[in-house]
Amino acid sequence: MARMFEVFRSRRMAALFLLGFSSGLPLYLTGSTLQAWMTDAHVSLDDIAAMNVVGLAYTFKFAWAPLLDRFTLPFLGRRRGWLVATQVGLVVAIAAMGLVDPAEHVGLLAALALAVAVLSASQDVVVDAYTVDVCAPHERAAGSSMSVIGYRTAMLITGTLALVMADHLPWRVIYATMAVLMAIGIGGTLFAAEPPAPARRFTLAQSVYEPFTEFWRKLGWRGFALAVAFTLVYKFGDYFAQSLLITFLKNGSGYDFSEVKPEHFADAWSKALVANFVQRGAGFRFTDIAVVYKVLGFAGIYAGAFFAGSLVARFGMRRMLLAFGVVQAMTNLLYAWLATEPRSFAIFSAAVLSDNLAGAMGTAAFVAFLMSLCSPAVSATQFALLTSLSSLGQRVFGPLAAPLVGAAGWTGFFITTSLMAIPGLVLAYVAGHRIEAIASSARSSGSVPS
Repeated sequence: MARMFEVFRSRRMAALFLLGFSSGLPLYLTGSTLQAWMTDAHVSLDDIAAMNVVGLAYTFKFAWAPLLDRFTLPFLGRRRGWLVATQVGLVVAIAAMGLVDPAEHVGLLAALALAVAVLSASQDVVVDAYTVDVCAPHERAAGSSMSVIGYRTAMLITGTLALVMADHLPWRVIYATMAVLMAIGIGGTLFAAEPPAPARRFTLAQSVYEPFTEFWRKLGWRGFALAVAFTLVYKFGDYFAQSLLITFLKNGSGYDFSEVKPEHFADAWSKALVANFVQRGAGFRFTDIAVVYKVLGFAGIYAGAFFAGSLVARFGMRRMLLAFGVVQAMTNLLYAWLATEPRSFAIFSAAVLSDNLAGAMGTAAFVAFLMSLCSPAVSATQFALLTSLSSLGQRVFGPLAAPLVGAAGWTGFFITTSLMAIPGLVLAYVAGHRIEAIASSARSSGSVPS
């Protein structure tokens, strides 16, 4: 067993945990935690909803990623220089957010939240590029796992601890505390070793188009098409199921249909939609959901991330992409079972533990796959592009989740999301062999650290 986890015993892995923590810390501070603060301050629902726009920084981070690839700051090196610059900026911006009264200066708060989101997205780009640059092929899943564990630990602090603190302390103190915690990320950057500078340096114009031509040279047009298709579909069913999961666990609908009856509609299709959509889901209280997710959910994430890194290093990326993909698909069937047995804590607990365990394993292997496609000279831009592609399907097709529930019910919805995994599994079998060959070629050529 000790030998199985040997891949984690390096300074690189400890640094990736710290950088993952730094990467995850700001996310909720411009998301759900900020929403809680604005709600507590009696800000209008329109203003709270509009604040979600700041999250677009994470979607479009690839737009300025070439700048982070091309330019090097005059301290700490190409990757660590940008890391410490964004982290110091986040300390200032997060602390400044806490000094603003949401009820009086919502515009200023929005501007600061946008600054935090842009700095946070920039930090994510550099952390991902750093992970690509320092991990040998057999370490990629382990490196991804350590980053995920750090990321989730930070989200637990900002998503749970911050709300507990809110019952006892002013919000300015909470945000000041979170700003201070960014020191962990700065310490991680100073502790981390700067990866070797790439042999090739590009102009700014080349940094914009070279990521695409590098993909083309490395993969060929068939390999590139397979890689893009796989990136789009591998996690699609998993992400699609998440789009209404909390709604299902609570009461089956995010809308107030208490006064709406199927007989209010003339045609049979609309009656069927309403009859299915107003059905109750699992029927748990928010407290129940929070406790199960915080305990079993995070236990599953941590265990899955550790085992994924070890298993991929031992058995190879292709086999584990297939195995983890199958397990991810099977966990959605547990939610389908829960839909037939509402309020069953046993099934709920098994589903949450399995879902997070499988999700962490699948994510670690998937990120290792994406890392294997990237080249050190342009890794920031390439990885940002790939991660944006992987979430594209969720954002484009997510709104179709509600009509699917209306047409098929919750059981049919989760069975369908399980079947959505099939294209990703097929492509994992087809593309995984080619990617393993690329990783092997990169290792033998010495383009990655050993």
